[in-house]
Amino acid sequence: PTTGVLYKEDNYIIMTTVDKEKYKCILPLIASGNEEEEKDYKGPTPGELLEPLFKQSSCSYRIESYWTYEVCHGKHIRQYHEEKETGQKINIQEYYLGNMMMKNPLSEPGIPTKNIEGQMTPYYPVEMGNGTPCSLRQNRPRSSTVMYICHPEAKHEILSVAEVTTCEYEVVILTPLLCNHPKYRFRASPVNDIFCQSLPGSPLKPHNLEQLEKQQEMMKMPFRRVKEEEMHSTKEDKFSSIHKPVAVGSHQLLTVGTTHISKLTDDQLIKEFLSGSYCFHGGVGWWKYEFCYGKYVHQYHEDKESGRTSVVVGTWNKEEHIEWAKKNAARTYYLREDGTQTVRMVSHFYGNGDVCDLTDKPRQATVKLKCKESDSPHAVTIYMLEPHSCQYILGVESPVICKILDTADEYGLLSVPS
Repeated sequence: PTTGVLYKEDNYIIMTTVDKEKYKCILPLIASGNEEEEKDYKGPTPGELLEPLFKQSSCSYRIESYWTYEVCHGKHIRQYHEEKETGQKINIQEYYLGNMMMKNPLSEPGIPTKNIEGQMTPYYPVEMGNGTPCSLRQNRPRSSTVMYICHPEAKHEILSVAEVTTCEYEVVILTPLLCNHPKYRFRASPVNDIFCQSLPGSPLKPHNLEQLEKQQEMMKMPFRRVKEEEMHSTKEDKFSSIHKPVAVGSHQLLTVGTTHISKLTDDQLIKEFLSGSYCFHGGVGWWKYEFCYGKYVHQYHEDKESGRTSVVVGTWNKEEHIEWAKKNAARTYYLREDGTQTVRMVSHFYGNGDVCDLTDKPRQATVKLKCKESDSPHAVTIYMLEPHSCQYILGVESPVICKILDTADEYGLLSVPS
């Protein structure tokens, strides 16, 4: 290697192959700078870092197939389901899974960790007690532990809600606020290369490795499987001229075509969104999601080595959606205190996605569009649920949606406000 202080000539081992070929392999030096940084840290405590969240009374939501979860940070956790009865009366079934923050121990005996998507991740726990009494436990109040986890690009999303024992819950929240504390920092496991050089009298590459590489080349030739992105490229061509990915939450300037999103007025942003050229990106796990209104829902994973793997979850067809809307609630309402009602959420059907291996039917998604109040017009929360194999619910919440929900017609179709 020519660059980087990670390698030192004298940090090596000699490897010998079955054929007695010898190689000198230089090992990377694993830097342990983090421990030093953690020891010297004199900044705010995790509780202080999260204080803005508790002070500004902000709430996070997660829509599941039946329940909606509401976490109002430091105030309460509520699980509810709304049903509209005849005569527009809304029937709410709700439980409080915790109320008011219990005092956290000030001492920091150690930082607890939880396995999140295969990685042991440090979290800051906040206990919430005094919830709705639980009949299965002699009417003891429900309680929850809210686990705050650093994620640099998150917007305080609820990653998961789990009932760990009867009427006791664990709620995982992703927040960028904790990332300023070195002990809670988001760490990707580094992958370090080992470089091997042949020693005098040995071939540049071991003989067996050469053979193996040749075989692999041969096998690829006759029936190379078409890569998924090549299969879809034809579908995507017609969008490529107007559609450029918008990475919400990253630091780069967001662009759609040549328009700088940050300079758009609200009206322009709404027009771009409704025309499908301003797409939302989100998701915090291995899969990320891309939603272009009136066009498609894609699920994708980007990898340095293999590029982008993309799955079409659903595509838009207005007639199909209208048929679906005749049988399902395309609009749900919210009753204001003054007795008037406003649209709380619209649901749209995106069918005809890629065929699913498990069902042999095309994938399909119901997209639930909700208002998310935020100072940034580009804040977006996107998450996907799969209540049935290859039938998805995509939750999309954004300030852009707040301004157009009330334009929804009987089929939930939105338009530019007049």
